[in-house]
Amino acid sequence: MAASSSSRVSSPGWLMLAAHCALLLAMAGAASAGSALSSTFYDASCPSAYDVVRRVIQNARVSDPRIPASLIRLHFHDCFVQGCDASLLLDDDLPAIQTEKTVPANNNSARGFPVVDDIKAALEHPCPGVVSCADILALAAEISVEISGGPRWRVLLGRRDGTTTNVQSANNLPSPFDSLDKLQQKFRNVNLDDTDLVALQGAHTFGKVQCQFTRENCTAGQPQGSLEDLDRVTPNVFDNKYYGNLVQGQAQLPSDQVMLSDPAAPATTAPIVQRFTSNQKDFFAKFVVSMIKMGNISPLTGRAGEIRKNCRRVNSKGY
Repeated sequence: MAASSSSRVSSPGWLMLAAHCALLLAMAGAASAGSALSSTFYDASCPSAYDVVRRVIQNARVSDPRIPASLIRLHFHDCFVQGCDASLLLDDDLPAIQTEKTVPANNNSARGFPVVDDIKAALEHPCPGVVSCADILALAAEISVEISGGPRWRVLLGRRDGTTTNVQSANNLPSPFDSLDKLQQKFRNVNLDDTDLVALQGAHTFGKVQCQFTRENCTAGQPQGSLEDLDRVTPNVFDNKYYGNLVQGQAQLPSDQVMLSDPAAPATTAPIVQRFTSNQKDFFAKFVVSMIKMGNISPLTGRAGEIRKNCRRVNSKGY
């Protein structure tokens, strides 16, 4: 039977408890901010939303095994810039809209936009003008993790789409070359703590990276732009092997390894890395909590923003 966004296969008890606590915390924060995010937001208006998103991603993964990791990265890079409002998806429409896609952290790196377009088109058929692009990114992130072997959770929904971009903020996205102090500050700027930092960096357990961003910096002789697995052990699986790579000094990204190697790490991030290395259930539970927290960064709700008809354009510009 088709599952709606609220009728899902049950998760293990430990994970459901963690997710429930995270939902309560996120909803409390949302309520205090006048927000209205809810895991049942589309149950009446678009009950097939979850299944539609999942089907498109599953189909895309057949020809592009990287797409789950790419889609969760879009959600990260969207939420860290003026909140989870799908600003990252907007194309250039100068002078009003300057795209975030060409800032250093995204240029020739952020990918998966055509799949988002496909999801939006698939949703517009049964539910025209109902599901926001921001919620598409949130749902796609959860589904991408779950179909790759990771945890599942009930995504809080009800975000609306922004009508502006913020290139200045996008230029300050976390970088693969950031020091631990810089990473911590960037996470604190969006109310995420050290546990969130270590847990969310764990999304580097799958996907690929261009060699010029790695610690080896293409020194194996490959040309710039050559792709390497972020996790050489289980590159397409969402698990805790990433943390074992860190413990062995084999993280691909400098900004990953600093969570153990930085002088401040023993008192901050290193114990969390060690814990996640030895306990995948703990990592999964904390990852769910952190994803829900990140997904609740400054959402537009109620009458704020809009529901874009085309994720690449604000509605006033047509589609």
